[in-house]
Amino acid sequence: MKFVDEARIEVHAGRGGDGAVSFRREKYVPRGGPDGGDGGRGGSVFARADRNANTLIDFRYKRIFRADDGRKGQGKQCTGRSAEDIWLRVPVGTQIRDRATNELVADLAESGQVALLARGGRGGLGNVNFKSSVNRAPRRFTPGEPGESRDLRLELKLLADVGLLGAPNAGKSTFIRAVSGARPKVAEYPFTTLVPSLGVVRVDVSRSFVVADIPGLIEGAAAGAGLGHQFLRHLARTRLLLHIVDMAPVDPGADPVQEARAVVSELKRYDPALHRKPRWLVLNKADLVPAANRGVTAAEIARRLRWKGPLFVISAATGEGCRELCFRIMEHLENAP
Repeated sequence: MKFVDEARIEVHAGRGGDGAVSFRREKYVPRGGPDGGDGGRGGSVFARADRNANTLIDFRYKRIFRADDGRKGQGKQCTGRSAEDIWLRVPVGTQIRDRATNELVADLAESGQVALLARGGRGGLGNVNFKSSVNRAPRRFTPGEPGESRDLRLELKLLADVGLLGAPNAGKSTFIRAVSGARPKVAEYPFTTLVPSLGVVRVDVSRSFVVADIPGLIEGAAAGAGLGHQFLRHLARTRLLLHIVDMAPVDPGADPVQEARAVVSELKRYDPALHRKPRWLVLNKADLVPAANRGVTAAEIARRLRWKGPLFVISAATGEGCRELCFRIMEHLENAP
């Protein structure tokens, strides 16, 4: 299934039915009086978060959702039938904004959570509501209220505890394959990862966390270069970022420090709040560095980056250091406020 994390839709609630003007007409009842009923309520449009949905692709092909109008009231004080509501199924983690004002309409972060997108109009009043001691035969009624109409933007932000950052081919997909059951594509060319992927890391029977992998970031990503900038929104809900750096690039002209700085710069340009999240430095592909030189290489990279935070040296290909890193992540998530 194609992964779609953005969509634009129009929702139109139904109009309420008009009230009725009617008078009781029965044999031997010459002055039965007014008996016009009220109009029915127009249909509303709701959104419900469903954990079985994982993409917004359904809204790429159908973008206009229009609820039916309520029925008109009838005689004998019969209220018109109310229209059926429309329910839209969206993935958990979907944010809904008004395109005109950019106002956040709903943030559906839990399965089963419901949001009202457009309210149906109330039905009008029949003439039975206007009778009085001085007006025994009112011919007045009110029309049904119009339903709401909105132009909305849907954005899916994946729910994950840990997000993976890094340049293309840094080993993010290999890492998520090594520590979880996720199986993203892994290859030797850049931009192997084209869509985000989630993996559940289980460190114990009852202790686990979710990792999100997005396409690699390159310089100029915030301005549209590459693919990563399209999916940085999926890291917004994470509590910890792992900055994965290739400490042994195959290209002799590649500089791990320069690539790492470019990733951090693009992250800050995209969203300063995302840049301020806790971030750990993870030096990957240690198996390609002689054991005697790993400590020196890691220290040199940290020195050039002026890194003062947690630092880990791992090999996602062989699994070296991955288990220890996962336990540290679990402890951080459990103790973090």
